[in-house]
Amino acid sequence: MCGIFGIVYEKENPAMGAVLVKAGQRLTYRGYDSVGCGVFHEDGSTELRKDTGKIEDVDRRYSLSSLSGVRGVMQLRWATFGLPDQRNAQPHYDCDKNMIGAHNGNIVNTSQLQEKYRAEGHTVRSDNDGEMVVHAIEKHYDKGLPFEQAVIEAARELEGDYACVIGDIYTNRLFTVKMGSSLFLGVGEGFICCSSDLPSILDLTRQIVVINDGEFIEFNATSYTIRDIRDGHVIERASELSPLSPENADKGEFPHFMLKEIHEQPKKAADLLHFLEASREVDEFVNAIHKARRVFLVASGTSYHACLQGAYYFGKLAQLPVCVAIAGQFIDLFGDTVGPDDVLVCVSQSGETKDLINVVNYCKRKQVGRILGIVNVLGSSLMIRSEVHLPLVSDLEMSVPATKTFMNQIVMFLYLAAKLAQRRGLPGLNTAALTADLPRYIKETLTKAETPCRDLAEQLHAVEDLYCLGYGLCHPIAMEAALKIKEVVYS
Repeated sequence: MCGIFGIVYEKENPAMGAVLVKAGQRLTYRGYDSVGCGVFHEDGSTELRKDTGKIEDVDRRYSLSSLSGVRGVMQLRWATFGLPDQRNAQPHYDCDKNMIGAHNGNIVNTSQLQEKYRAEGHTVRSDNDGEMVVHAIEKHYDKGLPFEQAVIEAARELEGDYACVIGDIYTNRLFTVKMGSSLFLGVGEGFICCSSDLPSILDLTRQIVVINDGEFIEFNATSYTIRDIRDGHVIERASELSPLSPENADKGEFPHFMLKEIHEQPKKAADLLHFLEASREVDEFVNAIHKARRVFLVASGTSYHACLQGAYYFGKLAQLPVCVAIAGQFIDLFGDTVGPDDVLVCVSQSGETKDLINVVNYCKRKQVGRILGIVNVLGSSLMIRSEVHLPLVSDLEMSVPATKTFMNQIVMFLYLAAKLAQRRGLPGLNTAALTADLPRYIKETLTKAETPCRDLAEQLHAVEDLYCLGYGLCHPIAMEAALKIKEVVYS
C-alpha cells in the first residue's frame, strides 16, 4: 500500500512544499519507507526530491517544505516492486524529465513493460512499477496523441490494481486514473487536489468528488473533467460536501491519535446505535441474512476478528450458524460452492481492502452471493459494490491500529444479531435498551481501566514474550489484543 497526493493552484504557491508534506503526514499509515515530492513551476521548470525514510526525516534532509510550485505531486511508498532505496522512491520522471508521475497499487506486468520499454529506447532508471506509468504515457504522447489521450491509452496498457497522478510541462493540469485503488478529488477555492484518502484532502476542503474504477480525470485549479477509460466519454459528477471535518483529523488534547480514538469509542458507539435505530437499511440487511442459505462474514485483519466475535452473537442470540472467512482465503475455500442464495457480509474500515474487493468482484463475475457491506469510508469501493451497506459511523480513523472502528464493528454485529433474533421470534436483547445503555457501559469501562492499564503496561514493557489467551467469546478479543500489541510496540 502507498499513498499519492496531487494539487493544482492558479499561480505559483510558495507554500506548495508545506502543503505536500502535510498531506503526506496525513497518509503516513499508507507507507513509510520512502517519500518524494515533485513540483512544476510557472516558468515550466520542475523539481523532484525523494529518498528513503520517514517523511519528517526526508523533509529535513531535502527541505521538501521549502518547495514552491503551481502544481505538485507527492507519494509515500511501502516497497513492493524494487528495494526501498532512492532509485525506487516515487514520484518518477519520464526519459526527458518533462513529466512527473506517481502511483499507488501494483502494476503486475512491470517486468514485461520494463523489457519492452528498454528495447524501445526508454531510459528506465529504477525497478519500481510506478515508473512504468510515466513511460507508458510518454510512449503514446511521442506518437502524437494529445496528452489526455496518451494517459488513457497508457492506462489500458498497465495491468493490475492501481491509481496514479501525473503532470507534464506542456499543460497547466494534472491527470489521474483510478483502476482498483482508492482515489478521491477535492475541490477548493483556487485549487483542486486528488488523494488516496480523505484525511489529506479535508485539511484543505470538504468538497469531495468520489472517483469510480475505470475513470480518468484531468483537472486544473478551477475545473475538472471525468472520463470513462473504456470509450473516453465524459461523465458529469458534481462535488459533494463531506460529512467529515478537519477536526476529525486532529489529535486535539491527546498526545497521539490512537489514544484520542480510544476515548471517542463511547460517543461513536452511541452515534452508530442511534443511526441503526432509525435506518431502513437495517431491516433489508437482516431480512437478507434471515433468508440466506448460508451466511459468510468475510474480512481481513482487525475486521476479521470482529467477524469472529459477530459469529458468536449470531449463534448465541439468533441461533444462526455463520461461516467466518479471511478474505484472502475465501475464493480458494468457498469460491466453487458459493451460490446465488448465499449472503456475503463484507467488512472493512477503509472499504478498499484488496483481498476483500477481489472476493466481491469474483462473486459479481460469477453472479453468485448477495453482497452486503459494513464499511466506514463512504464512497469507497466496497460501499459502491455492495447491494446494501451499513456505515460504521466512526468518522475518520487516523491511527493505524483500529480502535473505534473495531468497537463499532462489534456493536454492529451485536445489534444485527439482536434484530435477527427478533425477526425469528426469539427472546433476546432489546435494541432500544442496548442503544440507551451500551455507550455508558463503554465509557465506564474506559474510565475504570485507564489507571490499571497504565500500571500493567509498566509491568509488561520489559518482557520479551507475551501471550494473549482467550476462550469462547473472549477468543476473538485475545486475537485482536495480540494484533494490537504487535502493531503498537514493534520496532
